[in-house]
Amino acid sequence: MKIKYQTATLKIAAIYNLVWGAWVVLFPQQFFELVGMEKINHPMVWQGMGMVIGVYGLGYWWASTDPHRHWPIVMVGFLGKIFGPIGFFFNYFQGKVPFEFIYTLISNDFIWWIPFILILKDVHVKTHWKLS
Repeated sequence: MKIKYQTATLKIAAIYNLVWGAWVVLFPQQFFELVGMEKINHPMVWQGMGMVIGVYGLGYWWASTDPHRHWPIVMVGFLGKIFGPIGFFFNYFQGKVPFEFIYTLISNDFIWWIPFILILKDVHVKTHWKLS
């Protein structure tokens, strides 16, 4: 039962990341327009972020085929979902980024914390982080 939940979670994460990544690459200013932020001067940097997120989507899809075997992909994704918000808050409290940027963290990071933690907890319990 858990494997089906884990597989479904990772497939949904994969599709989300591929769609979000493509959106950012193809329409790099649209997010900023939607949340009322100033357009960025160098959209290429934001598009690069979209490419990275899209590549995570490929990794999640591959991990979905056997979450216990491919747990390092899930761990790398989870770490990104932790360090991204830390970076946001660090920059926000220094006045370097507007609060509206937090909207990206809701769908890219926060909603995935619990499902990824549950997958990684199951991996730890069943495999003790064994690499196979």
